[in-house]
Amino acid sequence: MSRLCGPAVCIRQTATDTRHEHRVQTMTDRPQLILGSGSPRRLDLLAQIGVVPDAILPPDIDESVRPAELPRDYVKRIAAQKVAAVTATDDAIVLCADTTVALGRRIMGKPANEDEARAFLALLSGRRHKVITAVTLRRNGRVTARDVQTVVMMKRLSDAETDGYIASGDWRGKAGGYAIQGPAGAFIPWINGSFTAVVGLPLAETATLLTAAGYHMNGGPA
Repeated sequence: MSRLCGPAVCIRQTATDTRHEHRVQTMTDRPQLILGSGSPRRLDLLAQIGVVPDAILPPDIDESVRPAELPRDYVKRIAAQKVAAVTATDDAIVLCADTTVALGRRIMGKPANEDEARAFLALLSGRRHKVITAVTLRRNGRVTARDVQTVVMMKRLSDAETDGYIASGDWRGKAGGYAIQGPAGAFIPWINGSFTAVVGLPLAETATLLTAAGYHMNGGPA
């Protein structure tokens, strides 16, 4: 504990006060963080590590797969295009990500309808596949990126399980036609890799990128 004395007053300053002042200053010193994604799952994942974006600006880009493009190359390219498409000040941090499901060399994006979702589940049923998520960050013209590949095993699905899942509508807007954090989690006996990457944002890698870019994590120094 320290004393701050002036001509007429003497104020005690405790260690708690000092820590509070440090936290306030740290929060003020943080650069603006823009999440270039409209995914509520990515927003929820960031909240788990105490990160709240200052703005959410999903970019509008063409996510078509190029001829003979491999899954890993595809997600890295799309994440890079997303971060380049977000308008922000130079000092702001722009964070974008992209996730896809890969069965061998085949890229399985978001199904357009129930028939495609059913076809995706039929292909994944009883087999291993990869979920690949690329994370890209931009600040002051510098772009950094990481990508994470996770092996996922889906059990063999019965017709009733497939019908029930399709009827739930949970497949909509999900790469590969399923979401591990939803009802389809019952279909996944094991994974080898990052669970948060399968959901849509690998938290350990994202935290590393943010810290390197000067974003103070959890109120601590970068």
